[in-house]
Amino acid sequence: MSKASEPDLQVISRDARKVQAQALVVGVGQSPDGPVLVDSPLSQKASSALAGSFALLGVTGAPDQVVRLPGLPELDAEMLVLAGLGPVSAGESLSAEALRRAAGSAVRQLAGTGSVALALPSTSVEDAAAVAEGALFGAYSFTEHRSTHASKIPAKVSSITVISAAAGDAAVKPALERARILGRAVNATRSLVNQPPSHLYPETFATAVREAARTLPVKVTVWDEKKLEREGFGGILGVGKGSARPPRLVKVEYSPARPKAKLALVGKGITFDSGGISLKPAAGMQAMKSDMGGAAVVLNAVLAIAELGLPVKVTSWLCLAENMPSGTAQRPSDVLTTYGGRTVEVLNTDAEGRLVLADGLVAASEEEPDVLIDVATLTGAQMVALGNRVSAVMGEDGVRDAVKAAADRAGELFWPMPLPEELRASLESQTADIANIGERFGGMMTAAVFLREFVGEVDGVKIPWAHLDIAGPAFNEAAPYGYTPKEGTGVAVRTLVSYAEDVVTRSV
Repeated sequence: MSKASEPDLQVISRDARKVQAQALVVGVGQSPDGPVLVDSPLSQKASSALAGSFALLGVTGAPDQVVRLPGLPELDAEMLVLAGLGPVSAGESLSAEALRRAAGSAVRQLAGTGSVALALPSTSVEDAAAVAEGALFGAYSFTEHRSTHASKIPAKVSSITVISAAAGDAAVKPALERARILGRAVNATRSLVNQPPSHLYPETFATAVREAARTLPVKVTVWDEKKLEREGFGGILGVGKGSARPPRLVKVEYSPARPKAKLALVGKGITFDSGGISLKPAAGMQAMKSDMGGAAVVLNAVLAIAELGLPVKVTSWLCLAENMPSGTAQRPSDVLTTYGGRTVEVLNTDAEGRLVLADGLVAASEEEPDVLIDVATLTGAQMVALGNRVSAVMGEDGVRDAVKAAADRAGELFWPMPLPEELRASLESQTADIANIGERFGGMMTAAVFLREFVGEVDGVKIPWAHLDIAGPAFNEAAPYGYTPKEGTGVAVRTLVSYAEDVVTRSV
């Protein structure tokens, strides 16, 4: 699996009219009085003439609107691009996420243009970092398996310049490096999710982990099917029984000296989910290559944290299996024994993600982390409850709320959901310790209640834990928007990195 090249990225404070780039992007906002140029780098004369033509040009300032114009005589750029910023108010700054989305949308839609300069409202280091992040997220394409893609898909932007008054600040350099690391992590997650199941299956996923971690200070350990059987990982083995391609468990450890905290991340890695014997409908099954999104997230989150050098120990557990129907597949009403000895009655083989996560949660708990977080494309009920752009976070109140705060800071949409105690009764089994499905209504929360059963204790106290259900937001089946492409989105990587940064800050 090839690594995509990264765009060149720089931040400068020079006069935008003297910046050499094929395209210069300026921002247009939606004010109560109509579209307005925001912090225009153009001359007063050019700005006034341009604003007077907005109605004729159809410029509204709406998010995702990109209008291309020929370069003005005062510009070195061949093209002037008007990028919508969304609603703006006099005297109020744009949010970091509004800047990310505007920059990402412009760079995404300018594919085929070699170099882009972004003269969006950017007076602080935080603003410049947000523009840089959005631009890097927008400069993404997945062309690995195309033999003639050059004639069909325009090349992504290869050079990005952020024009900001904060360019001379000493804090810009580390902020820019963080943006580069986040860009790599998010885009690598997208590319794993986009890989076809013919190429990405448990064994090749494990190989890809080793390659991705090769130059970083992390340790990779892989359990093959024989080791999984010897050590009793019945959840992962049970789900993988129906496939000719056996399962894997991959552990990725980042252990800096004198860590301020220990985090464990567990990711669902179903490289293709047919539903097993409880076969899914054919419509939409092609999207089930994305059911390993949680594993891709926790992998790239720990790699990004390691590259940032954060003083926090992070261990990611990737629970990898392919869920297929065959003569060897597990059946509805089978009973399996998960790692640690708890038995589960499998009433529906399409509720498989929670089975592999059960093994991973118990294994992660044995190392007694300070916090345990799992990430999974777990339930269709998440999409029913929150749609395709808002992820859910459930769990112990303190961790749940801290994840939500980290997501807000990172610019990702997460919403806290409860874990009603009455849902546990619906998971009772007549045959085993617990059933893998329960109450239909509130199924997203029922799945989380199931997972909670496998979170361990330290000195008789449950390990602080949160569950992130990213089922809809992990895979965009609609049109691209903002910095988000079609298919794999990379959602939750930024949230986990921000959470780790917050843990460090609280520990200081």
